[in-house]
Amino acid sequence: MMTAEQPLMKLDGIAKTFGRSVIALKSVDLEIYRGRVHGLLGANGAGKSTLIKILSGAFPATAGTIQWKGAPASWSSPKEANDMGVATIHQHIPLVPSLSVLENIFLSSQQTWRTTKAMRAQFDALCTRVGYWLDPDKLVGDLSIGARQMVAIFQALGSGADMIVMDEPTASLALEERELVYRTIRLLSKNENKAILFVSHFLDEIIALTDEVTVLRDGRAVMRAETKDLDETKIAEAIVGRQIAAMENAASDRQLADFDDAPVILELKELSSPGKLAPISLNLRAGEVIGIAGLLGSGRSELLHAIFGADQHARGEVLLNGKPLKRSTMAAVKAGVGLVPEDRMQQGLVPDFEIWRNTTLPALEGVSRGGFMPVMRRERERGADAIQRLGIKAPGPDALVSELSGGNAQKVTIAKWLYSHIDVLLLDEPTAGIDIGAKTDILILVRKLASTGKGVIIVSSEFEELLAVSDRILVMRDARCIAEKPVADTSEHELILLAGGQTEMSETA
Repeated sequence: MMTAEQPLMKLDGIAKTFGRSVIALKSVDLEIYRGRVHGLLGANGAGKSTLIKILSGAFPATAGTIQWKGAPASWSSPKEANDMGVATIHQHIPLVPSLSVLENIFLSSQQTWRTTKAMRAQFDALCTRVGYWLDPDKLVGDLSIGARQMVAIFQALGSGADMIVMDEPTASLALEERELVYRTIRLLSKNENKAILFVSHFLDEIIALTDEVTVLRDGRAVMRAETKDLDETKIAEAIVGRQIAAMENAASDRQLADFDDAPVILELKELSSPGKLAPISLNLRAGEVIGIAGLLGSGRSELLHAIFGADQHARGEVLLNGKPLKRSTMAAVKAGVGLVPEDRMQQGLVPDFEIWRNTTLPALEGVSRGGFMPVMRRERERGADAIQRLGIKAPGPDALVSELSGGNAQKVTIAKWLYSHIDVLLLDEPTAGIDIGAKTDILILVRKLASTGKGVIIVSSEFEELLAVSDRILVMRDARCIAEKPVADTSEHELILLAGGQTEMSETA
């Protein structure tokens, strides 16, 4: 029998090695209790995914033991773990798009493809429990990402799970969808006495949601603490061994740079796009970083696409170094404008290409003989240089970018522009979905680029990042630029209010 003090799940000395040399976990201890949300954090490669796979039955541990409800446990598959009451919701939600909401929720328990009255009654009960209603007959492929996440949560609840593992459940969600997931997590832990293991790289939600935290670094548990005793800086130090707050502190100490004498390298004159972007005029000077704050759908990405020539319906003028820029991506790149898109794998990289091939694509002339015949040796040297220059964690330049972590793949996306003759770099959510260590590296890189005289425009949903890296910030809402704020004269709170429409400001860009 379990007592109130016993953990629902207890891991003692869990270790995992792959082959003879790859050590993924080194004697990790973990205790997870009913009615509590346990945060699990760590940089990419810290061992989080391996630990989750072990406790959910996907991997066997090399050493160590698992206790479940006070008794030794060992399961050989995720289904066996699920049957025992451990449900895992993965970051890439494993739902079947061509099946309905109802069919997905009860997929593991269905004996036939036909839905029953009992299943519908159980579905209605789940909706009532959570306080969220979905159309049971709607195809999952037609749902928003937030709604799909709720289907996955319903799927876990429908299995009768006592413990729910949530692996980056909010990484791809808009603010409103995140709040829905937060509310559900609180309900499950506090009202229904479920144990929640919550994996996230968003430190603010870890502080707000969790009761206790375990931090992994290099396969070891380097911090175990009650969340109430922590702040974001302490957690960040444990994750990466250095203070992520250092950049923000530097920004607060940094006075607004005087760019009046710096040349204007990018000028927008009434740039707009029908139904996407209201007219905006803007000057970007050499060495300046402009942050774009706004919620999903505010027109942030549309602005970057219009500048880059990807929006053929855009109107107005874009001038680079005083010369009008033709409305095409090829003309933009040739003139000296680079774009790192939000969807790095679909739009920014060729996943099946190696690091060296991706790095050299925008500027083949620099590695070519006679300006038109690429030399593989030079390309591979450039790829190796990019790995060293940006601290990309990879076996070498021949590694496929599809095999890299999100943060390292994003570094490759940025690296390919470092070897081009660009004056302006446009960054659309460059730190989305990556761990805190890679995030810090990328923000530091942005400031380094600016220090060389490049102009940077960066879009981010994390306003704290914009405050750390920008010289001034434009706020967008409803496809309009509704405010311009020097970074020294604003705060995260004010930016949230402006972006959400909760206050009105007179400043316009």
